[in-house]
Amino acid sequence: MMLSTQALLSAIGVGEKSATVIGATFQWFLRDLTGMLGGILFTFYQGSNLDSNAKMWRLVADLMNDLGMLMDLISPLFPSAFVFILCLGSLSRSFTGVASGATRAALTQHFALQDNAADISAKEGSQETVATMAGMALGMFLAHVTRGHSMAIWFSFLCLTMVHIYANYKAVRCLSLKALNGERSSLLLQHFMKTGQVLSPEKVSMEEHVLPLWLNPWSSKKFKCLHSRINLGVKVSSLNHAAMTDLFFCAGSYYKKAKYLLLEKNGMISIIIHKDSTPVDILQSYIHALVMANLSNKSKSGHVESFSWMDKCYEDFIKKLQSSGWKTERLLSHSVVWRASWFIGQSDEKID
Repeated sequence: MMLSTQALLSAIGVGEKSATVIGATFQWFLRDLTGMLGGILFTFYQGSNLDSNAKMWRLVADLMNDLGMLMDLISPLFPSAFVFILCLGSLSRSFTGVASGATRAALTQHFALQDNAADISAKEGSQETVATMAGMALGMFLAHVTRGHSMAIWFSFLCLTMVHIYANYKAVRCLSLKALNGERSSLLLQHFMKTGQVLSPEKVSMEEHVLPLWLNPWSSKKFKCLHSRINLGVKVSSLNHAAMTDLFFCAGSYYKKAKYLLLEKNGMISIIIHKDSTPVDILQSYIHALVMANLSNKSKSGHVESFSWMDKCYEDFIKKLQSSGWKTERLLSHSVVWRASWFIGQSDEKID
């Protein structure tokens, strides 16, 4: 950060007689404005996913912060595109601010074993302050030593960035979160359906992705990503006529007492949530959808076989999850905005 800030101030014109105060102020204003707008847009599009993928977004936040500092370091090399590069760096760091703040709250809950989130947060803040102070002292020394030597600046920056990325990757890998999200539920279910046993949080932590799938070509192929085929909280009015017909058939045939409906189409499984469903019902609907997705790869009668599995094995699966330390009170997912209403337990189903 010290190296990138030094480059940024130099590009703005600090120390140059030709630089004007109003010019530097305007450039700094554009930088801050872009960051604010970027933070708002990022929250709008990804805010509901931060809880369910806290590990991934914690690591992405650090990567985006490094990318923002890289933009600041590059900016003096392209004077004609300086403002554009400056705004890109600010945009990248705005994602960092939102994602790191939100995931810090989620991870604090994980470490608060005695419901002492405030105590954990205060101590974490103090540790970060001490680390920042030490980093500032070393950063000022490094900036002074490398001043005027562009090769030394770039070598130092790239080395420190690689160490930073690796350290954050290892730190995120060490986290063994016990709350269920889409991917962890998928890993646990597939292993249970094969062996009848439940993986521990530590073993699941080694299998789950901490980067988006498209950024992680070296990820394990041991488990299929069933959760990527499931749409939770689908809006009923978004379904076409054929899908609505299948939905009414399923409602009358399979889901007379359930607070959710499942609809399988072209390999994708849509979950329609009842307006009176609880977090436990949403978790059950998601597990049911994962079972159907797994069985549909082997058989065409996914509804029948998945219901048979749920009747025989679901309670045992939940009990083994609880005994292994997993939290089964709710599913970490995006907010379920769209819910439907139908009469449960009657022969004639009606969906609004």
